[in-house]
Amino acid sequence: MTTVLCVPQWQGSASDRAPYLREGALRTAELVEADATVTVPVPDRTGTRAEGVRALDVLVETLRLTEKALAGIDDVVLTVGGDCAVDLAPIAAARARYGDDLTLLWIDANPDVFAPEDLPSGAFHGMVVRALLGDGPAPLNPAEPLTPAQVVIAGERANEPVEHAYLKAKGVRTYGVDDFEQALDGLTGPVYLHVDLDVLDPADFRSVCYSYPDGVTAERLIDLVSRVDGVVGAAITEHAPTEDATPAEAEVIRRLAAAIRLPSRT
Repeated sequence: MTTVLCVPQWQGSASDRAPYLREGALRTAELVEADATVTVPVPDRTGTRAEGVRALDVLVETLRLTEKALAGIDDVVLTVGGDCAVDLAPIAAARARYGDDLTLLWIDANPDVFAPEDLPSGAFHGMVVRALLGDGPAPLNPAEPLTPAQVVIAGERANEPVEHAYLKAKGVRTYGVDDFEQALDGLTGPVYLHVDLDVLDPADFRSVCYSYPDGVTAERLIDLVSRVDGVVGAAITEHAPTEDATPAEAEVIRRLAAAIRLPSRT
């Protein structure tokens, strides 16, 4: 049994198109084949900036609402968003269940390891992995942070020096577009799989808030995802539909979700 956990959170993004992430989450949930769908009632307000994070109050409230929704689900969960912070609670739950054996495969054009003081926009979706490592804004850090050895980043091409310095200091494994498939080398379960759709090349998918050239093709992404063994949870994030979105983009999401090899709950 698989349940889609739909988290239409947009407040973690600083893009002018951030509100489209709400519609993107709902559309993505409709495209994913599952036994049930649970939608988190994300507050519909801009929120207040604090501790260097925009809308921190809304993000904390949504995190608690997501934790509550997750506690009522006994199936394997595929989370859809919404910005990259939507699977903070599912990743924390997987960490609690599998401990140090868990690996987070973070597929994204950005490594999302900014500190609040390094990101003038205060957009938390650029800080999520740093928070998961226990170095983010305190209200959003998990009780049991991941270790750097538990994190693998794939498809990254934003090339922000401050983020690369942090990744190097922590020893986090990082792969770009050219060596994308090498992210699977030595990867064993249990694996939590996070996919930010901005990893895709704009020629294949443009319905995101931030688009980066020279990305991974849809075929490469779907193929890699289909080869990840031991997936215990997953997320598809950052779908922000454009007015001229094509049926081909919906098909990419549909095929991507179908390729994720989620197990039955044991």
